[in-house]
Amino acid sequence: MEDFIKVLIADDFQLLLEDLTEVINGESDMMVVGTARSGREIIQLSEQVEFDIILMDIEMENLFAGINATELIRDKNKSAKIIFLTAHETKDIVISAMAAGAVDYVVKGGPEDELLYHIRSAYEDKPIMKGKVQEILMQEYKRLQESEKSLLFFINNISQLTSAERELVRLLLKDKKISEIAEERFVEVVTVKTQIKSLLRKFGCSRSKEIVKIIRDLNLSHLF
Repeated sequence: MEDFIKVLIADDFQLLLEDLTEVINGESDMMVVGTARSGREIIQLSEQVEFDIILMDIEMENLFAGINATELIRDKNKSAKIIFLTAHETKDIVISAMAAGAVDYVVKGGPEDELLYHIRSAYEDKPIMKGKVQEILMQEYKRLQESEKSLLFFINNISQLTSAERELVRLLLKDKKISEIAEERFVEVVTVKTQIKSLLRKFGCSRSKEIVKIIRDLNLSHLF
């Protein structure tokens, strides 16, 4: 097994799941070591099975199931290599997906050889992004390149946030006060203050209001 690229697949469409498994298992250098049909299942499977790559559908039990699962998996395993395999190619979905920490994004329906190439490239730490996905990210980068904080800076930092920190940012974007956040999350005020200090370090800001302003100015609130 050590000579194989060990692949997990998450997709709620059983026929596609079976087809992908057959294609991958037909290769001499890779093997499917587990499959899941929901975000909840792939989270559990990732903790039980040794893997190299996860092929992750985005829309399963809900529209963002794959993105949410990716965030939680990478909370526990920062080195997890996840490739989104999805029919969605809209700008907001692409940016949200990459901000979750995925290494690549492949649109369903393409040639089998292309998918296998993406898997091998990600395994070798040389992930690729092609076509419209790369175009979307480059367009966003161009739009924000004159900003103090670029899109790539935020994608990198957002992908490093824990689920608790993401929730904190979401509440800050709602203009919640520290005491209100503590009450809503059932934690002490000092805990919220500690988490805010961590956010400030990650974003290179001096105040939480600065983080909120930058996210709003860059139109990235939808990531939370």
